[in-house]
Amino acid sequence: MPSLVGDGKMAEKSRAMKSPVHATFSHDACPLLPEATQPQGPAVTRELGVAKCVRFYFAALTYAQSLWREGKPAQAVLQLNKSFMADLRGDEEVLQVHPPPYAVLVWILRHRPDECFLGNPVRHFQHLATRMNGERKEIRSWRAWACFHLSRQVLPMDEFPIDAEQVAEEGVVFPEWQDVVAGIREAGWTGEVEVLEDVMRGLE
Repeated sequence: MPSLVGDGKMAEKSRAMKSPVHATFSHDACPLLPEATQPQGPAVTRELGVAKCVRFYFAALTYAQSLWREGKPAQAVLQLNKSFMADLRGDEEVLQVHPPPYAVLVWILRHRPDECFLGNPVRHFQHLATRMNGERKEIRSWRAWACFHLSRQVLPMDEFPIDAEQVAEEGVVFPEWQDVVAGIREAGWTGEVEVLEDVMRGLE
């Protein structure tokens, strides 16, 4: 089977790059993410520069695994955000093995350790969706809204509320689920919306 990242050199190199020397793994791996055999740092994606390619997507997910295993679920979620910045078509091999990481987000939220900082993913995705900028910001905003809906479905509302102050001050209107699905169907990767809908169905 061909390597998910071309000739496999990227995977080997990413495994060799460590985050700060004090980092260690304290949690079991997420089964939905690529393997990370030792702690990694931001260089695994930074070294790719502006190339938001297959290797970038794979590296972001691998770094998310490393952060999760280090007991940093909030930072792992940020790497899922980063993976959605990849400029892919949808037919790449890596997406067959590691689909758009909506299910990964749900898994992390469901397995959130009490002793680890998670922040408030609901507020995070609300802010991300409403303040998106940069390349392909429209589709990335739709993805943030998708993650917002998934987070609200998984997390207890009393512990993880929306940012009601932003809603009141800025007149934020949360898009309905069907509108989010339509936006991703139109502008997302081929097959992405089917992955998203399957994940939501599993929560209903």
